[in-house]
Amino acid sequence: MELSDLNVGTRPAVALSDHNARLMEVAKALEASFLQEMLASAGVGDVPSGFGGGIGEDQFASFMRQEQARRMTEAGGIGLAESIFRSMTGLRHAE
Repeated sequence: MELSDLNVGTRPAVALSDHNARLMEVAKALEASFLQEMLASAGVGDVPSGFGGGIGEDQFASFMRQEQARRMTEAGGIGLAESIFRSMTGLRHAE
């Protein structure tokens, strides 16, 4: 099923596109949040005990993980955003 196949009643197709674009943005944000937590659990950005940037590096490691997760999602991610989007819109993956 394509997005253009949806019956939206009196709503114009442009509104559907805008709505779906916002839903995809939310889905990508959720995927990025998930990936950020997974990166933190994996120890990405942890300060090495012997050599490192000290407390400042530790405080800003979460920002680095956040940006890495955002870029991973923009590059295609792990497919979670697509699943979330399809769940929110009720679309089924063509099999």
